[in-house]
Amino acid sequence: MLKTVLFDLDGSLLPMNQAAFTKEYTTRLARRLASRGYSPEGVVKSLWHGVGAMVKNTGELTNEEIFWAVFEKELGPAIRNESALFDDFYKNEFQEVIAVTSPSPQVPPLVAALKERGLRLVLATNPFFPRVATESRIRWAGLSPSDFSHVTYYENSHFCKPNPLYYREIEGVCGISPDTAIMVGNDVEEDMMARELGYRVFLLTDCLLNPKERDIATYPHGDFASLLAYIDTLL
Repeated sequence: MLKTVLFDLDGSLLPMNQAAFTKEYTTRLARRLASRGYSPEGVVKSLWHGVGAMVKNTGELTNEEIFWAVFEKELGPAIRNESALFDDFYKNEFQEVIAVTSPSPQVPPLVAALKERGLRLVLATNPFFPRVATESRIRWAGLSPSDFSHVTYYENSHFCKPNPLYYREIEGVCGISPDTAIMVGNDVEEDMMARELGYRVFLLTDCLLNPKERDIATYPHGDFASLLAYIDTLL
């Protein structure tokens, strides 16, 4: 029986053009760090190197530790002293990035309906971001972090999608058995690979990411209404 729903966030519970979101976010952060004398181009380059390092994380360190090791190596140790700047950035400029997302009024009632059915919800968003940034995006979607029994941030994660160990880490933390869970997301490569681990899956197609142009007919797929209908068939 289905007990747990794992949700992706960006492009899934929070509809968006991911390229536009990423550009807006990195541009704003680079501009803010430029006020401290850092090259905007250097900041963006280092951000991507940090993301690449997190994707390759083998589990000895958290994603946060991996990211900051790269960031500090490339931008200098003084970057570690800018914690107040980062805190202020996420409280202010980052909040304006909601303008390039498209929150759906269907999402809060969908989440409420799933909780009413007794399902446990986990936010399985790729943990590239700090907790403050992820919780902000949850709120942009019209939800609360408390809607989820577990949320992956870069502080509490040691792997990233599509590494199978990302899902295995969630299973260990939450006590999830894949045969009683479903992974819901918009990315064929990162989210649908959970099927290989024994999960049911559902592909949200409103903001579909399918870089390898795989045949999505092999996955249950559709919009939010179709998702709820499909989940009801599993209960």
